[in-house]
Amino acid sequence: MTSSPVPGPPGQPSDDARPAGPGAADPRALDQRLDALARQPFRARFHLRGRDRATAGLKGPATLRWHAYDLIAKRLAPAEPYKDGRQTPYRGHPVFVAQHATATCCRSCLERRHGIPKGRALTRVEYLYVVDVICRWIAREMTGGAFSAPDPCRTDPGHEIS
Repeated sequence: MTSSPVPGPPGQPSDDARPAGPGAADPRALDQRLDALARQPFRARFHLRGRDRATAGLKGPATLRWHAYDLIAKRLAPAEPYKDGRQTPYRGHPVFVAQHATATCCRSCLERRHGIPKGRALTRVEYLYVVDVICRWIAREMTGGAFSAPDPCRTDPGHEIS
């Protein structure tokens, strides 16, 4: 069965039931993954500042989750994304900054740091995992660092993109 480049609507069941990476559903495991990535000198440089931080504060977690969902669908989910490795700007949107901080900026980083192979479209589970990682990083940035509470991006479990 081949995956489509853009996973189906959020309410549909997944064709791949296994999590994409360690802690795909567990906030603590996501925090551990983010802590490990933050120890890499390149990734540690990224923080929400200036306009990107203001945008995150104004838009709120639900809107940023939609933006992440849309940006990942266009720039990362296809098997061979256009300009892969150069498709994610370093600033201009909180999701872009988060992608670099979390190694979800290109298919090479996804493969190397999250174990999601290149050369095929992301499965729905992988796609949602990437969005979860990005939103978790943004939430941590907006609260001043690590926290062990539930992800504020996913406060409503019945929400169509949760």
